Amino acid sequence: MKNSIVAFLTISLLFSYDVTFAKIKLPSIIASNMVLQRNTSVKIWGWATPEEKITIKASWISETLKVTTPGNGRWEITIKTTLSKESQTIQLKSTESNINLDNILFGEVWICSGQSNMRMPLKGYTGQPTFDGNLSVATSKNNNLRLFSISENGSPTPLDSVSNYKKWNTASPETVKDFSAVAYFYGKQLQEILDVPVGLIMSSWGGTRIQPWISKEAVAPFLDVNKVKKDTTEKYKRIPSAIFNAMINPITSYTIKGAIWYQGETNRDEPKIYQKLLPEMVKDWRKQWNIGDFPFYYVQIAPNKYTDKTNSQYLREAQLKALDIIPNSGMAVLSDIGSTETIHPPRKKEVAERLLFIALNKTYGMKDVDCTGPVYKSMTEKEGALFLSFDAAETGIFSPENEVSCFEIAGEDKVFYPAKAEIINHKQVKVSSLNVKAPVAVRYGWYNWFEGTLYDNNMLPASSFRTDDWE
Repeated sequence: MKNSIVAFLTISLLFSYDVTFAKIKLPSIIASNMVLQRNTSVKIWGWATPEEKITIKASWISETLKVTTPGNGRWEITIKTTLSKESQTIQLKSTESNINLDNILFGEVWICSGQSNMRMPLKGYTGQPTFDGNLSVATSKNNNLRLFSISENGSPTPLDSVSNYKKWNTASPETVKDFSAVAYFYGKQLQEILDVPVGLIMSSWGGTRIQPWISKEAVAPFLDVNKVKKDTTEKYKRIPSAIFNAMINPITSYTIKGAIWYQGETNRDEPKIYQKLLPEMVKDWRKQWNIGDFPFYYVQIAPNKYTDKTNSQYLREAQLKALDIIPNSGMAVLSDIGSTETIHPPRKKEVAERLLFIALNKTYGMKDVDCTGPVYKSMTEKEGALFLSFDAAETGIFSPENEVSCFEIAGEDKVFYPAKAEIINHKQVKVSSLNVKAPVAVRYGWYNWFEGTLYDNNMLPASSFRTDDWE
């Protein structure tokens, strides 16, 4: 009797193994309605029983592709895409499976990541609107704009596939109202300007620091990940590498064009480590994707009247300095569109446009599209005033005010006073104060909250900056 039971259980387990693993399993991001990066090599991958033979037929290539599942159960194949704008299909067959993926497009694929300002949807948050959100929802129907959204999740170890997500779908009022406003505005305009399909992968989580977005191997030199207190009440929200494990690692085989990133408010109390971690995260992501130094464009946090004692201008400075460290990067400055009422500025369309200008100029070769506001270059002293010169202001600098506000000036005593600042010949800013006879340093926008008034001729704002390095 005992032997019969054992035999029955053994047969049942073997049968269960065949049923569970023999069929082809695809990651959630490989599905109908997806956008594959155009005119390049992309990966299709999944899982099956070891030694399972799989045939793949793609509508845009004549030959049938074949792959045999290796011993670890994960198979992968590379396919060359084209510039076609036609809808495509993929069929995958094995002894146990017949999977058909349809309505696939080739286009530009961007990952859109960060914290709550990237997550903020077109419908806004409660009591916190997204300007132009409702009209954008109403006019959003677009078969050439596709969305894939990864829900908030964390894991102590790297995952193979995202478990909580909204599947690939075409843009419509129903699908975009809860989608990232920054990502939508960016993708919509990119699609219209390039006249090609665009796929947006949204992976963001509000209130997160940068540490959870970096792999364990990359973040380990900066902190002891094994000594960090587990945060199970928030699904590993604050655990280093936990969000990377669940929301980034599963999609690193999916070929992308680039990434846009909007995060930093939660790290505002640690600018020095952030200045190191942001370049490290970009380096880590590029290593994980293994497609070279893909474009990485990010948003500098906006001014805000923080209620704590944080000096967020130092975090903005860290983001500005990171530009010189990260290859193939760009930064959208928000010095003029912050909000005193909320940490979530409602003018998300302007945020997206500034990211878009960077992408058009740097990624898509539209060099006539300006993408950078004035950047402090050098300073000279003359007759008790400091004259500031700027890069990235080829057609001049501009302010809507007669005197540019938010400037301060100091002498060797390191005491700053509000300064008079005026634009000279559309090229320089003259800064002076009756309280400072021998000035040596200038600061602009060096507060938690200020309203930027210094622009280039295309109304792209200058970041807050300082000429000193005093603690």
